[in-house]
Amino acid sequence: MKIFIAGGTGFVGGHLVEALHDHGHSVRLLVHRRSSRVTDAIDQVEGDVTRLQSFESAAEGCDAVINLVGIIREFPASGITFERLHVQATANVLAATGKAGIRRYLQMSALGTRPDAVSHYHMTKFQAEELVRSSGLDMTILRPSLIYGPNDAFINMLAGQLRLTRIMPVIGSGTYRLQPVHVADVARCFAMALRLNETIGQSYDLCGNNRLTYLELLDAIATAIGRTAPFKPHAPLGVMKLIIPIFQHLPQFPITMDQLQMLIEENICDGSWKKVFGFEPRGFPEGICEYLRK
Repeated sequence: MKIFIAGGTGFVGGHLVEALHDHGHSVRLLVHRRSSRVTDAIDQVEGDVTRLQSFESAAEGCDAVINLVGIIREFPASGITFERLHVQATANVLAATGKAGIRRYLQMSALGTRPDAVSHYHMTKFQAEELVRSSGLDMTILRPSLIYGPNDAFINMLAGQLRLTRIMPVIGSGTYRLQPVHVADVARCFAMALRLNETIGQSYDLCGNNRLTYLELLDAIATAIGRTAPFKPHAPLGVMKLIIPIFQHLPQFPITMDQLQMLIEENICDGSWKKVFGFEPRGFPEGICEYLRK
């Protein structure tokens, strides 16, 4: 099959392209600008996912579409908003899919996306899911938890801080739980879904096997880089809810209220996706050691 991918030049996209090639598929990427660093085996088409007219015919000749477009933080002054990159972009990719006469469509959403979501991130992810569900296409929605792996943002950021200091401030109790999933396992699920007809019309929460509190996550990262467990002073949640709104508009400020909300409401799932995809995800302690120790 030839697969058209929107949002395929980022962290998850690189692993997905590799997984698709391993499964015998060819790939066409929607890119802002052609890159000589991309192998000749990958077809590149220039376009802007927020402007349908710039790529509306780009998926023609493909057999399936995968939409990975998403952001974790807004920068409204630069036009980078959840509404544009989650909702508008999904509507545009769906329109291009329909114009190309393609039936098979896969969407990357996020664990925690639901009708009664509190964070704006999850609200717009749910709006995007609703567009996909109402499209009439043979769709599958995958909702990964915190994705980790080589070149990830979050785990590498924490590891970088732990290499510099043994003091790691924690917002609130730190007992809120996460269940990270390796990027290669997420990519594998996307590639497998293309040939698993039972996934059509379904949505799956993807998570790893290790359920850790944020405190345990920090200790696991410290162990992976050969450090002792850090000192973890606690910043009261109520105080942070007063401070963050004042500074979150600054690009250098490390967290927004939306990200805080997603952190404290937890990021876990029951692992039922494994019954369909038939494999065990790699363990978090082993997975982070593979790249953090390098």
